[in-house]
Amino acid sequence: MGKVYLVGAGPGDPDLITVKGLKCIKNADVILYDRLVNRELLEYARPKAELIYCGKLPHHHAMKQELINQTLVKYAKKGKIVTRLKGGDPFVFGRGGEEAEELAKNQIPFEIVPGITAGIAAPSYAGIPVTHRNYGSSFAFVTGHMKNGEEDHIKWEALSQIDTLAIYMGVKNLPYIQSKLLDLGKNGTTPVALINWGTTFQQKTIVTDLQHVIQDAEKGEIENPCMIVIGEVVKMREKIQWFEESFGETIAKEVVL
Repeated sequence: MGKVYLVGAGPGDPDLITVKGLKCIKNADVILYDRLVNRELLEYARPKAELIYCGKLPHHHAMKQELINQTLVKYAKKGKIVTRLKGGDPFVFGRGGEEAEELAKNQIPFEIVPGITAGIAAPSYAGIPVTHRNYGSSFAFVTGHMKNGEEDHIKWEALSQIDTLAIYMGVKNLPYIQSKLLDLGKNGTTPVALINWGTTFQQKTIVTDLQHVIQDAEKGEIENPCMIVIGEVVKMREKIQWFEESFGETIAKEVVL
């Protein structure tokens, strides 16, 4: 029997992978990797390692989740060391829990290797701390992506009371998110940051407010992958932005609207 490692690759900057995660890449016989995994990390794989792409785009999945689960089990049963390489953290909107459940059901040995999630890392690279004792003592991770026709189970009323919201992949549903929060009493002047391709050299950040976020996102041509940060902590960007300042406009830029 082989073994499966469910590994978080981090948010995009390849240097942010953990030491243990990198060891899992180097030791793997088979690597199943997602769309948002930085390809530089695959250069650490063994020359004979089998690389399997299983990324997902809206309306197009290279591999269905059920097939991914089956593939992990299949290779482990062949005695292979399998690394399932996932963007961010495998247990934060990464369906790692479903994969671990399948492995456990089939009595496959596995380990979870946490990764740095974009909900913390992207704001950090944009100069925004998700907590700050002057601006916010509570924050929440929220999925902004819902299946077509799926009932919304997100507890927006409770979330409207949280100081800082980090919303993953929410650009498509941004009008719905905005309307829910405004209807529940969130102030229209609440600062919002839209961080496109956070922690990478393509990072682009727009700072706006909840009332104007739709038109400003359209002006800035913001698309997923994007981290949406809503809360007073966004004001800290003016004081402590460092990534875009350090690397300049040729690498990362802020859109001023």
